[in-house]
Amino acid sequence: MTQTTVSTFACLAAQSRGRQHSEAESKTRSAFQRDRDRILHAGAFRRLKHKTQVFVAHVGDYYRTRLTHSLEVAQIGRSIAREMGLDEDLIETLSLAHDLGHTPFGHAGEEALDAAMQPYGGFDHNAQTLRIVTRLEKRYIHFDGLNLTWESLEGLVKHNGPLLTPSRGLAFLPFAIQEHAQEQDLHLDTWPSLEAQIAALSDDIAYNNHDIDDGLRAGLINLDDLRDLPLTGDILRQIENNHGVLSAKMQRHELVREMISVMIGDLVSQTHRNIAAQKIETADDVRQAKQAMAHFSPELAEKHAIIKEFLFQQVYRHHTVNGSMSKARRVMRDLFDLMFDEPEVLPEEWRRQAEDSDETGRARIICDYIAGMTDRFAMEEHRRLFDISDTMA
Repeated sequence: MTQTTVSTFACLAAQSRGRQHSEAESKTRSAFQRDRDRILHAGAFRRLKHKTQVFVAHVGDYYRTRLTHSLEVAQIGRSIAREMGLDEDLIETLSLAHDLGHTPFGHAGEEALDAAMQPYGGFDHNAQTLRIVTRLEKRYIHFDGLNLTWESLEGLVKHNGPLLTPSRGLAFLPFAIQEHAQEQDLHLDTWPSLEAQIAALSDDIAYNNHDIDDGLRAGLINLDDLRDLPLTGDILRQIENNHGVLSAKMQRHELVREMISVMIGDLVSQTHRNIAAQKIETADDVRQAKQAMAHFSPELAEKHAIIKEFLFQQVYRHHTVNGSMSKARRVMRDLFDLMFDEPEVLPEEWRRQAEDSDETGRARIICDYIAGMTDRFAMEEHRRLFDISDTMA
């Protein structure tokens, strides 16, 4: 049964630590609701509709993009928030924003851009998300970025856990996080809110299940492959026992739906056990804990790891996907090298910034420009700049 009361360990908007730039709060929305709305209206969020999740957008209209994936993560996160009495708006904000920093062409695009940026501090999509919401989005008169609450920024930066440890100092962190740390203390040595931890695991639940769905639809894997795996095999046998003979399409839908339900149930139960065992009573207790409060049970985590490895080998490393990603890496490398050597090919606003910067600054500006491209725009720009048989315009 869904919980209707707010848990004592929830992160409450009324107790927010505020925003980096002072501004009057909304009269009709909580601080976290306002953060969510700012994400929804951001240009970087709209561009996710043409950014690859696994399959490049032109492969088919049914496959997930970064945008549809983010919406699905938010739905899963909201469901868990209601079940546990957490702040639904904060989880939704973090779920919708978590992929803003991704390049075109998924992880292949990120790898190529990171390689190009190695002499200049590298590239990390999580750090790029922070850069987008604090600097690159320019929608407001009095500040750059979206001026999100401290809790939203904390969750975006630390959703996988503390970044500073006794053996890992600030100098080891991505450029954008180091840069922001000079302006605002996000307590990089502590765990984030439970809302942030749940948003990160909602991402895991969504992409594994939906990559199974897309992999089946694309014919890269089949249901018989999944019968040999833990969890998916158990669920498929349960579906057959309960419903008899179903079409492959209906089995696929039922499998994904049931897997999401099982994983949510396990996560909620294990997190409640963790909270009870560690005597967690407040949101600050969550942050000061010695370990993550939100995670799957050991049994489900083991099954989950096997499924992730299966997807890595059979879907993400499938030769058809590899072929597309190989082309994507070349597109990214070509664009970066050309724009770095000849910044005059950049649009006017970006060109002025690049030409007024030193070498490292120019690389970062070009990196920002390319990382913000959609798959489609990156391919069009590559064709415009490199295909000499095309128009010379």
